[in-house]
Amino acid sequence: MGRFVSPTGLLPVSTDIEYEFDTRNPYNFLQVTYYKLEKVQKAASAAHTYFVANPSHLEMRNNIEKYRRMDGVTEGDFQDREIENEKHWVLYDAALQHEASSEWLQAAEKWKACVNETLRQTEECRVQCDVAPQPLPEDRGVDSVDGVYEKVAALSLSLLSCRQSCITQVATRPGRISAQEDFLPTQLEHLHIAQFKAGDINGAVESLRSFLLFYPSDEDSLDNLQFYYETVGGDVETQLIQPSPEISTYISRSLQEKELLYFGVENLSFSFVDPDLWTPEDVVPESLRENWKSEKEKINEKIKEGEQKEEVDDSGFYAGGPVPQVGVTISMDDEALNGTNRVVLDGVMTEKECDRILQLAAVAASLGDGYQGRRSPHTPHETLEGLTVLKAVKLAQDGLVNQSDARLLHELGERVRGLLHSYFRSPSGLFISFTHLVCRSAITGDQEGRLDLSHPVHVDNCLLEPETNQCWKESPAFIHRDLSAILYLNDDFSGGELFFTKRDAKTVTAQVRPSCGRLVGFSSGPVNPHGVAAVTGGRRCALALWFTKEKLYRDMEREEAEALWAADGQSVVKKDDEEKESNANLGRNARSHSSKERSRSRDRVTGAKDEL
Repeated sequence: MGRFVSPTGLLPVSTDIEYEFDTRNPYNFLQVTYYKLEKVQKAASAAHTYFVANPSHLEMRNNIEKYRRMDGVTEGDFQDREIENEKHWVLYDAALQHEASSEWLQAAEKWKACVNETLRQTEECRVQCDVAPQPLPEDRGVDSVDGVYEKVAALSLSLLSCRQSCITQVATRPGRISAQEDFLPTQLEHLHIAQFKAGDINGAVESLRSFLLFYPSDEDSLDNLQFYYETVGGDVETQLIQPSPEISTYISRSLQEKELLYFGVENLSFSFVDPDLWTPEDVVPESLRENWKSEKEKINEKIKEGEQKEEVDDSGFYAGGPVPQVGVTISMDDEALNGTNRVVLDGVMTEKECDRILQLAAVAASLGDGYQGRRSPHTPHETLEGLTVLKAVKLAQDGLVNQSDARLLHELGERVRGLLHSYFRSPSGLFISFTHLVCRSAITGDQEGRLDLSHPVHVDNCLLEPETNQCWKESPAFIHRDLSAILYLNDDFSGGELFFTKRDAKTVTAQVRPSCGRLVGFSSGPVNPHGVAAVTGGRRCALALWFTKEKLYRDMEREEAEALWAADGQSVVKKDDEEKESNANLGRNARSHSSKERSRSRDRVTGAKDEL
């Protein structure tokens, strides 16, 4: 080490400086500096590097979108400059992504590489413990009983404790506070399943036996091992397969270090926090065992609570993609909205465009489809007016509305589809399933003492049952809906906020106030129950849109409207080809998403209306 590390390099660094670099704050300043120097490619890279560790920093996200639209900047410029320290997370996410697509051979390869990279990163961290200065035990004064041997022992224990904490550092994502529990065992569990499904039985046996070194009495894993043996017909060679040598070495060394550390806790008043849940009970001295068990139970309870609270979205959408329209900014993301696959985009429409569609809505009050100003089906205190694209086109042909306004209504659907297809990184084509311009008006003199909602809490593609926290994908729910959107046109009314809840339909997790050009997009499934607060004054207008991945359920009325235009010699710009091309370039992030299989009913609901 002396050949490579200078004396200056061994000097301790203040906790403030460590914090600044751990949170990547220097990259924030660096991107500004590069931008001022007109080195926009390097600015984009620095901005992206900062954003990886600070994903809730909306200003930086919007900066990244600006860089994307600058001349000379390509997707390849958005490089994470700290990627060397995160290769295991890149592999981890790629493995999850392959699992979600049932690509088991690729998943097995990625999980294997992820395990190896995690071990390598852990070794790198342990070397840093050897290099970094360890804090000396405090001198308790002249009457202290601590002699030189006790101090040397404490210093050695500090080094061992540092080495033990490495798995916590490696298992903590950039920008996260807490580490992922059981990081290595979790990877091995995924690995043996992927290997088995890919047909590599011997590899699956080795990985499962490696996992059993962490949890030797896990019943499910022992059953799986027996199943693997039976699959190969009791082949003797398969039964002789041993755990991975690297994992065996990792476990053996870790257990030796733990024994020494717990000895120090028991006899030298040393303080040690065990980073692992898999530590066997016999490693802990009997005098410490009760407290150790109690702490372990608390951690397990917290993990179970977190699992119960965490909503998993199996829609296949992954929020955080680029926003391709100039002038559109991200105002709220998943974190700000306290949910999964939610976003608020501002600047989607201009004030003039809002006014034009509001004029269409005014015509719909007397000539539109559906409600025609009748009382809302959801509340007796409001009236509803609605208009579809097809009805708008027919009104235009009759000379009752401007043809350009009807075309704008159609184009807004394509605009929203392009934005959300990109932002949610849709892995497949996205088709508009239904478009409805809806206005809700408060009935004057009928608002006093009102306690109901403009639209009760619901889920767009399943039947929500708040009492049991279940959501049933069955008729009459619109089970083909995958993505929902509301594009607001005005804000000169009272009430009418969109709000999200938990599945109990009571606990509000986020609220969004409508305004001209504000778009709210979210996946249509049970992770996003939502409702609309009572409109207590004025008239609230919005364009509601739903999207599906299945072409069968595309909006046939839109195609009829396009056919009417075509018959009049007017062309309609279609974006299917553009989406296919952009789809090939979009990356996906599989963090915090599960690979649950979905089944869909083919019962189609036609002629139905809904609104948000």
